[in-house]
Amino acid sequence: MALTSTRQLLLLLVALAFAFFFLSLMCYPRPFMAISRGDHLADCDLADGEWVRDFDGSGYTNGSCPLMLEHNCGKYGKDQDYVNWRWKPKQCQLPRFQGKVFLEMMRGKTMAFVGDSVSRNQMSSLICFLSQVEIPLGAKNEDEDTVKTWYFQSYDFTLMQLWTKFLVEAAEQVINGTGTGFYDLHLDRIDMSWSGKLPLLDYLIISDGHWFFRKLYLHEYDKLVGCVYCSEGNLTDFGINFAIRKAFRTAFQFINKCEECEGLVTVVRTFAPAHFENGTWNDGGDCSRTRPFEEGAISLTATEYDMRSAQVEELESMRSAKGGKGFGLLDVTKAMMMRPDGHPSSHRDFMGMEGFNDCVHWCLPGPVDMWNEMLLAVLKKGLIAT
Repeated sequence: MALTSTRQLLLLLVALAFAFFFLSLMCYPRPFMAISRGDHLADCDLADGEWVRDFDGSGYTNGSCPLMLEHNCGKYGKDQDYVNWRWKPKQCQLPRFQGKVFLEMMRGKTMAFVGDSVSRNQMSSLICFLSQVEIPLGAKNEDEDTVKTWYFQSYDFTLMQLWTKFLVEAAEQVINGTGTGFYDLHLDRIDMSWSGKLPLLDYLIISDGHWFFRKLYLHEYDKLVGCVYCSEGNLTDFGINFAIRKAFRTAFQFINKCEECEGLVTVVRTFAPAHFENGTWNDGGDCSRTRPFEEGAISLTATEYDMRSAQVEELESMRSAKGGKGFGLLDVTKAMMMRPDGHPSSHRDFMGMEGFNDCVHWCLPGPVDMWNEMLLAVLKKGLIAT
């Protein structure tokens, strides 16, 4: 009788131990589990969150991406602890990038990244992710390097880079045969170097911003209407936001009126700021921080966030306009304001820019990978105005 009671007690204790074990698994925080019924991405503000520690790394490494175009910070000696952080929206989980899922979604399609070198930065991250599934056929150059294409043969998927400084028509002012770095911007004229490719596309990822931080002369309807960063007494300095807003408005209107672009999905990636400290890019500025900022350390009234707001407001205006359709949003500005540690700084191939630190672009792998995780989430969940 005593033996039976002891056996029953042992069985009870074992059962309680297993119950406690499984209960602890259910309750233990798992911030980066795969997408589940509780993720609710469709109702989640992906832009509002924080960077939390995560040591699982990215979906690729410096060694596993044979097509890493640039910004291989690890190759040039940067401590790669900046990879050990992951964006966590407050209301949901942002799933890790799934290369096969993305390529299946893009089967038979063409996607283009339109914008400056930071746009190319995101595209480079995407190529590294996808190269873990299939190595694309090498880049084909067109139009003096303003257009490049990669082809994923097994999926009949074409990826394009369409390079443009301002989205709209621009010409550098030249004095005595030398470029000044000052530009004439025609805010009502689209830059045809990229816009002429629209009928070929199924997906367009559009972004811009860093080239606007210079002296600009603004034109509309063939008239000089003002400037940015100028001191001419007879001209009004309208500021960066005015020029950004007008350029994106012109781009959105052109896209929306494209008669040969039926079914085109346009995704706007908001401005990602630089993090120069103790100077600017050409007078000793650097970005040597080793950890992300916390939310309280950034200002949502800063110029960078104002630029983001101008882009989002123009997008929302287009979405609500009669006939406005096929527009989505990658709102990365707040998240990237918090990542001063993710830039190459001096850990890069200088390519003729010796002595200047790079606090504009993003290391690969690095925080920029989140943009493509967000892109897949937006496309997969259908978070596009139609």
